[in-house]
Amino acid sequence: MFSFLMSSVVSYVCALVSMAFLTLLERKGLGYMQVRKGPNKVGIFGLPQPLADAMKLFIKELTKPTVANQSPYFMAPIISLILALVLWQLYPSEMSTGYYKWGVLFFLCVSSLNVYGTLLAGWSSNSKYALLGALRAVAQTISYEVSLALILLFSLFIASGFSLKEVNEISAFVWFVFLLLPISLVWFVSCIAETNRAPFDFAEGESELVSGFNVEYSGGSFVLIFIAEYVNILLMSLLTSVLFFGGPSMFFMSLDVFLVMKIVFFSFSFIWVRGSFPRFRYDLLMGLTWKGFLPLSLSGLVLVLGLLCVF
Repeated sequence: MFSFLMSSVVSYVCALVSMAFLTLLERKGLGYMQVRKGPNKVGIFGLPQPLADAMKLFIKELTKPTVANQSPYFMAPIISLILALVLWQLYPSEMSTGYYKWGVLFFLCVSSLNVYGTLLAGWSSNSKYALLGALRAVAQTISYEVSLALILLFSLFIASGFSLKEVNEISAFVWFVFLLLPISLVWFVSCIAETNRAPFDFAEGESELVSGFNVEYSGGSFVLIFIAEYVNILLMSLLTSVLFFGGPSMFFMSLDVFLVMKIVFFSFSFIWVRGSFPRFRYDLLMGLTWKGFLPLSLSGLVLVLGLLCVF
């Protein structure tokens, strides 16, 4: 039990440190995409910039809107962060002391609760801008969860198991992306929409919502919302790596090192997409999943089930 708790704590700490430097990678990456430098003043090459940002945000004044519902207002960021970190129990590490046999079901159950943190933050702020941003984010997240759940079934049917470790091991023969190329692209787009990232970042809208569901937050509470968003990005990159690009290590690297390299690549892909595409229209976003991704996923699932029954 003690070893399991220590393993969980180490996973949480590593996820938080990775999230910090993912923000630096995003700022530097977007900087070079837009032909500018990005952070380069703090320390050597700007590497301690995430630590300086965290210190600055935590010492800022914590606002307490008088019209807000105080208890849910302060609980919403904490709930979002806890749910984001809990999912890192699924990390299929070689050093792990145990793994979830029904890990994918655990992911679906916990990730479906993420909308409550966003909705609670927008509603409890008692601001029209925050509430509108929260409602848009909740509708978007729930819609794309349907596509994500259906696409998850493709890999699970082929692997005949619900554990990420089992899926990763069965992918040793061939990456599932080669068997399910169109579905893997739909999965990646759904991941971007699920994490409310550009070009699907409708939870925030500078022109019409001032900021979005987090408009009333500042200081430490804003940091928790910010951390939860980037931890979720890393988690979706992990799932993409395991479900569609799993398998053993290459070039005599350990399994963990190879998996981390894949996670870094897919995390950078989120940044790359942000620097390449403008924001969608909201009606096109919702039509994309209900009229495009859902029929494609259902028809593909029927096809895969038929092939599995034949062979």
